[in-house]
Amino acid sequence: MSAPPNAGRVGIEDVVIRFKGKHEETVALDRTTLTLEPGTFTALIGPSGCGKSTLMNAIAGFVAPSEGRLTLDGAAITGPSNDVGVIFQQYALFPWFTALGNVRFGLKQLRLSRSDEIARARAALDEVGLTEHADKYPQQLSGGMKQRVAIARTFVVGPKVLLMDEPFGALDAQTRLSMHSLLLDVWQKHGATVLFVTHDVDEALLLADDVRVMSQAPGRMIRHFALTQSRPRAFNRSGTALLDIREEILGLLRPKEDLTFP
Repeated sequence: MSAPPNAGRVGIEDVVIRFKGKHEETVALDRTTLTLEPGTFTALIGPSGCGKSTLMNAIAGFVAPSEGRLTLDGAAITGPSNDVGVIFQQYALFPWFTALGNVRFGLKQLRLSRSDEIARARAALDEVGLTEHADKYPQQLSGGMKQRVAIARTFVVGPKVLLMDEPFGALDAQTRLSMHSLLLDVWQKHGATVLFVTHDVDEALLLADDVRVMSQAPGRMIRHFALTQSRPRAFNRSGTALLDIREEILGLLRPKEDLTFP
């Protein structure tokens, strides 16, 4: 099941997010305005603690903004919904369910018949290359396989928006590259709007249409890079443009030297 055409526009309008501590408030996300257009793939990159995950959690409906407005296709985001899927680094699979059972769980709210539920779950597993592993439990699967199950479980309900928080950070380099290819294939088939949070500059440049760079905390958007290179991308095939952008982003992320003296 795919998102409807032209669905999945995320509006982020003057959003500020603060968290109350014991003695003072902390600004987790400074004033941010951004639009994620339907079907686009945006990578969000920035230093640790800059508010990347906070923004993602707000779009998911897990965190309410302190100021500003978040919308999906013009309607206010007031809480979690099937229209917004979330994939985390740690898979979040139920260990007592098989791969098939985990994907079926994502369909429970749709109140399908048992046969339709199983058919859709098997089709989703087939899409991520896990047909032969449907009856295995998470502890019997590799890290890459677990993340494939998480992707299948998320896409099986046809979300308009897919939020991914460092989804491949725990995988080895070879598995990570294969997951990049899989994600792009599934995304292009389903047409969801993707917001991909990462610390890896290369990953952002190889996957995204747009790369948004955030500042040190309190986080705010400081640069936008629109990528026009065709996929699949590689630094040795895409000329010097990607390498130049990579160096610029690394410069933005590099801590500024403290030049003050006692």
